[in-house]
Amino acid sequence: MSARTLSVSQALVEFLANQWTVDRVGGEEYRERTFPGMFGIFGHGNVAGVGQALKQCQQQDPRLMPYYQGRNEQAQVHQSVGYARHTRRRATFAVSTSIGPGATNMVTGAALATTNRLPVLLLPSDQFASRAPDPVLQQLERPDAGDLTVNDVFRPVSRFFDRVWRPEQLYSALLNGMRVLTDPAETGAVTIALPQDVQAETLQVPEEFLAPREWRIRRPAPEEEDVRAAVAAIRAAERPVVIAGGGVHYAFATEQLREFAEATGIPVTYTQAGVGVMDWDHPLCLGAVGSTGSTAANAVVADADLVIGIGTRYEDFTTASRTAFQHPDVRFVNINVAAFDAYKHGTSVPVVADARKTLVALTAALGGHRVGADLTRTVEAEKQRWDETVDAVFAERHLPLPSQNEIIGAVNEAMDDRDVVVCAAGSLPGDLHKMWRVKDPWGYHVEYAFSCMGYEIAGGLGVKRAALAEAERTGAEPRDVVVMVGDGSYLMMHTELVTAVAEGLKLVVVLIQNHGYASIGALSEQLGSQRFGTKYRYLDGQRHSFDEGSTLPIDLATNAESLGVRVLRVEPGDGVIDRLRRCVAEAKAAPEGSGPVLVHVESDPLIDAPSSESWWDVPVTATATLGSTNEAHEVYQQHKARQRPLLGN
Repeated sequence: MSARTLSVSQALVEFLANQWTVDRVGGEEYRERTFPGMFGIFGHGNVAGVGQALKQCQQQDPRLMPYYQGRNEQAQVHQSVGYARHTRRRATFAVSTSIGPGATNMVTGAALATTNRLPVLLLPSDQFASRAPDPVLQQLERPDAGDLTVNDVFRPVSRFFDRVWRPEQLYSALLNGMRVLTDPAETGAVTIALPQDVQAETLQVPEEFLAPREWRIRRPAPEEEDVRAAVAAIRAAERPVVIAGGGVHYAFATEQLREFAEATGIPVTYTQAGVGVMDWDHPLCLGAVGSTGSTAANAVVADADLVIGIGTRYEDFTTASRTAFQHPDVRFVNINVAAFDAYKHGTSVPVVADARKTLVALTAALGGHRVGADLTRTVEAEKQRWDETVDAVFAERHLPLPSQNEIIGAVNEAMDDRDVVVCAAGSLPGDLHKMWRVKDPWGYHVEYAFSCMGYEIAGGLGVKRAALAEAERTGAEPRDVVVMVGDGSYLMMHTELVTAVAEGLKLVVVLIQNHGYASIGALSEQLGSQRFGTKYRYLDGQRHSFDEGSTLPIDLATNAESLGVRVLRVEPGDGVIDRLRRCVAEAKAAPEGSGPVLVHVESDPLIDAPSSESWWDVPVTATATLGSTNEAHEVYQQHKARQRPLLGN
């Protein structure tokens, strides 16, 4: 067996450059590099290790493992996650950091990746394995545990964690990490901590470790007994409904879901991750479900005697905190590649299998079975009622500042069907979930499992990178990526705009400024706390309050310009929505490679989206001197009475 003398970091980089994801969906074979590149911010922990290896690799062959800059370690993880989601978990990036704060800056990104079940490889540097110069700069010391380092904080937020204390441990660490990254049921953040001295140590690396290696995505077929049980449950149901989650997208099952719905007449609702599984105007598509859902989806789900969950983890927004399902004998058929999710809600029929293969099997086995005319009429009426509701709020014209509803409608209209909208936190995700009208399975990218403020621009860059790779592979025009972000999230992590400027990445950012935290402000008011601490105001020192002072003179448009971004300002007043449409169209018309364009528009934060006629469980204190809190608690108790344990029957 031949071998080469390499440093641990050199072996790491060459190994990652030779990993390939292989997938077969239907009769189509797919093969792509698992890691199209690596992000990194260098410090003393990794500059002489991974940094040296990347520089050497760049000189030998720049295409082997391209290095990309970022301005924040957390944002680099978000870019990787955005890329992974748009590629349907077939590819991601690796992220290298120094020790200490560089490493822990990634923890939020790791939690986001694992919560969303999306792959990313994190390579935080660590203290010296030899302990020769301990303690080193940025090293966390614990007098009770000499082997504990700051990187142990990654353990609970990673799907796989390892630390390479000795050079030869690199082999098992990377092979186990790859197993998790390419497993649809187990994937998430993989963290491999690299002590800074070990990174620079040499070893004899077998050629077989460095050779190209393929990782096939497993797509298990359903067991025949499970298909029979699911078919029996569907045939017995009078008012079945589908709740489709992100697993439908990751299984490339949107066409099979549509065929199943059309063959059976069973209506489809979707979670945040499931938006785009059906065209919004399909007669059987009831739209978003749950706390941020449509009245159509929630009305049908409330009366459903059978819920067919496909690729969903049943987040509390999806289940309206377990108040969505009100039929006394509701049962669940849960189809999921992960057993953990398939068994939720005491399901009577867990189907642990690939969504696409299961839908094909169910459609065939049902043999022409269709729901009754009563459900069909209900679906038609509820869908029409909701569509008219959205049409009405899109058509409103508030002055001088438009509502967020009007802004969403205008941006939606200005975008092409293949474009991708990106969002993550604040009031926008809920409003987009309700009202965004999607005609393409890749057209909606809202990170709502972790709902991380600051994800939007960084995640959007990851989506744009994936869209460019997609265009190069298919020959199609690159999709435009439009990030919608509020001022609160923008201020969290806007610095990745510099990354877009540096690389000439065309990213359209629609920045909605409402001078505060609109989402939590509305929730605070609803719960009797009167929008406390949610406004961007000067401090009133006498009352120590940020609630009554004058608005801060924040000019985020100028801020973006100072970073090198082209900015289009939408002035308030008559015609503001028409101007917004034109600005989005102008931003989209910019050529690829010209860099980011930001459209700045102000909104009225006090105008809500149409009600979902649903609920979300946020506890209200049971005793208070504020009358508004006491009133909110009475309402809370009324909703709480509708909550169900969902233990199965």
